[in-house]
Amino acid sequence: MSEKLINIESFHPLDIFGANDQNLDVIRNYFPKLKIVSRDNFIKAFGEETDLLEFEEKFGFLLLHFEKFGRLTKTDIGLLLNADSNGAAMAPEGQNDVLVHGKNGLLIRANQRKLVESRLKNDLVFAIGPAGTGKTYTAVALAVRALKNKEIQRIILTRPAVEAGENLGFLPGDLKEKLDPYMQPLYDALGDMLPTQKLLQYIEERVIEIAPLAFMRGRTLNNAFAILDEAQNTTPGQLKMFLTRMGASAKFIVTGDITQIDLPKNQVSGLLHSQKILNNIPGIDFIYLDKSDIIRHKLVGKIIDAYSSDQ
Repeated sequence: MSEKLINIESFHPLDIFGANDQNLDVIRNYFPKLKIVSRDNFIKAFGEETDLLEFEEKFGFLLLHFEKFGRLTKTDIGLLLNADSNGAAMAPEGQNDVLVHGKNGLLIRANQRKLVESRLKNDLVFAIGPAGTGKTYTAVALAVRALKNKEIQRIILTRPAVEAGENLGFLPGDLKEKLDPYMQPLYDALGDMLPTQKLLQYIEERVIEIAPLAFMRGRTLNNAFAILDEAQNTTPGQLKMFLTRMGASAKFIVTGDITQIDLPKNQVSGLLHSQKILNNIPGIDFIYLDKSDIIRHKLVGKIIDAYSSDQ
């Protein structure tokens, strides 16, 4: 009888073995000829060499799946243990619109298929529409998917720090603490899609960067997926600055709501300006969403109608 020892110290045992070892029990059922035990950051298997080699290969699929998607369920284990030697397995029925397997098994679906399809065909996409249409959320999901699939090396998320009826200078704290509230919607979206520790690691290693638009000046963003959110609050000069950061193998999405411009009355919105001068350039696409695309509470559409009729 031979023995195989696999080190999983880079993972939390609970994430792999499941609560009360329920995932481990599923794995044992798939390998009835082996004796499989877990010890802290290791998993041991005892049996014939050919069975151990298959177990090592299949268990590797499970670790890669968790690393990529941040979850490992009984269904995932069943699919992966039945996969071929390349790890290919059929996705569960109804999951062909899933962009990312998020935290705690949350399925991040393609809320805005128009945006997803446009991104596949264009390196620069503008998504324009009212609040609640999932512009930012879908864009962030596309970025996370590209990172997990190793299509890009980093994600850059940015917003203009424009005040919507409040004064930035009166907020407490240092510069980061003043700016973080503006960036919170981006943190919220990422928090749904990545395990907390992985997200913190990515931010610390600058694989994911969340920064105000002013911090983009002078940079070249190569092999990056960059998202400019709230672009209606940029000036033409600011939007030009952001767009010209585009480096080799970069993918850009610009989102905004032209009905919620917080710039001074005499200032032209860069997003409105871009519609006039960039809409006929190959490789650049403009996607327009409306109240029928709203995915928040059903009252949001009615609220938007009420404010529109009051103008």
